[in-house]
Amino acid sequence: PSSNCSRFLLFPPSRSFSSARIRSSPLLLRTSSTYTMKFRSTTLSVLALTLPATSAWAPNAAVAAARPAFAVGGSSTALFSAVASYSTNQVGEAATESFRLQFKEDDTVISPWHDIPLMSDNGAYNMVVEIPKMTKAKMEVATKEESNPIAQDIKKGKLRDYHGPIFWNYGCLPQTWEDPNVEHPELKCFGDDDPIDVVEIGSASLPMGSVKEVKPLGVLAMIDDGELDWKVLAVATDDPLASEYNDVDDVPEAVKAGIREWFRWYKTP
Repeated sequence: PSSNCSRFLLFPPSRSFSSARIRSSPLLLRTSSTYTMKFRSTTLSVLALTLPATSAWAPNAAVAAARPAFAVGGSSTALFSAVASYSTNQVGEAATESFRLQFKEDDTVISPWHDIPLMSDNGAYNMVVEIPKMTKAKMEVATKEESNPIAQDIKKGKLRDYHGPIFWNYGCLPQTWEDPNVEHPELKCFGDDDPIDVVEIGSASLPMGSVKEVKPLGVLAMIDDGELDWKVLAVATDDPLASEYNDVDDVPEAVKAGIREWFRWYKTP
């Protein structure tokens, strides 16, 4: 395998992330060195990144000065609120370096990372959709730009595309951060300095820039170029599969294996 290949562990939700923690009553099953999770509840407690209200963007200095706080229930109004009506505004042409997808609330440009709440009042988690399923362009929230629009990733001076389409919707949890200064006690890796990723496995293709309520099912620990990169497996609450999937054991093994293998090889030529 290429040295760029990723390594995965199915991780027990009762153990700490470098920057997030699953709080639930899990039943942990262990087969060889691989952990499998079974959720008795889907309550997530995520270490959130709280920046001063005067800034909606996150340069390195601001990230270092950010004050993290745990979301442990409905008591944090910064993290829990009804999903507002968000709109998007495209700047620049698609498939160019100038492309940006801005987020707006009313007529005000907002940050999808810092201004959209982590949770809705009904207990669902909000996912910011960056990459619709069956597309190839590697789109992401631009964490170092003002207001954090969605842009296409650039690597070695070229716009980045996957080697083939991704078979699930991909995005992130707003107001979360994988701390690059914290080493996981068992995996011995540091966070990747990005929001926590979400792989949504529902039946529909979700539009880029949409904010979707999702139900978490499990989590994969991905070690990518030496950095710890958590992938939350989730399903949209309004997807027909949401009534069938309540924890990771309900997800077909072929789907879980497919996700593992896709991310294991997605950086290979």
